Amino acid sequence: MKKRKNIAILGSTGSIGRSSLEVIAACPDRFRLTYLTGHRNIELLREQVKLFKPRAVVVREEGNAALLRDRMNGSTEILSGEEGLREIVGRDDVDIVVSSLVGFAGLKPTLWALEAGKDVALANKETLVTGGEVIMRKVRKNRVRLLPVDSEHSAILQCLQGENPESIARLILTASGGPFLHLDKKKFSTITRAQALAHPTWKMGSKVTIDSATLMNKGLEVIEAYWLFGLPAEKIDVVIHPQSIIHSMVEFVDGSIKAQLGVPDMKIPIQYALTYPERFPASYGKVDFAALRQITFFEPDREKFRCLGLAYQALRMGGT
Repeated sequence: MKKRKNIAILGSTGSIGRSSLEVIAACPDRFRLTYLTGHRNIELLREQVKLFKPRAVVVREEGNAALLRDRMNGSTEILSGEEGLREIVGRDDVDIVVSSLVGFAGLKPTLWALEAGKDVALANKETLVTGGEVIMRKVRKNRVRLLPVDSEHSAILQCLQGENPESIARLILTASGGPFLHLDKKKFSTITRAQALAHPTWKMGSKVTIDSATLMNKGLEVIEAYWLFGLPAEKIDVVIHPQSIIHSMVEFVDGSIKAQLGVPDMKIPIQYALTYPERFPASYGKVDFAALRQITFFEPDREKFRCLGLAYQALRMGGT
């Protein structure tokens, strides 16, 4: 029997963090949770600690860390701040770090994990958007794996297995189009927060859901794909696919196209990142093609969703 993989989750109380814990719980003979980090949701963090029994927990602010210490009665080591984050990602009992902190906050902890020689399952696309050149340099220098958790980039990674990089013609990222795909642009000024948070196919955190409603998230994913797979902007395309069954595609120089399909459940790409390059059995659901009936595609409306064009412009300009 293979040794269990030791996992540290940065941002365990967020959407990706919670889904990662579900994957770990479903595969107790494969994974062992060694460290958790959180921010303000102390009650949920306490419940996670009681259930998974990590060796230590990091809380961003010392005040909240002290509160958690009181509630845990000294049963678990509790650290705080950037010092705590840097310490746990470098410990010997970590094989892979799930980087699921929101926004720019994920950059430094991801760098620290890579510098410590750890593989990283990256759910924080802003890390590559803001520091892609530095991140990829660390990956190469330390000979570690940076494994995408975003479903689109996980799909591309799977499609590229066994392929010659020189045979790639383009990457095709799919996008659901969000809740306003068919809404007249003139009505955009009336959109409410609740409407923007009502994603038609995916269950995600608030920030990525809002960014998906404007296609800003897809623009960030284009930049992420550039850094992960090394293709220029003109070889990275976006297509609207409302059913969210095809998660992305790769077209090759001979005109062949490979696609990765699956139900829209983030636990699937999370598990692939944690088990890569192997696959383990899972029960997250399967595509019912008879019920699906059709798969449709549209060109994105770049006048209506201008954030997508801004992301391409930023990518071509370069820098951070």
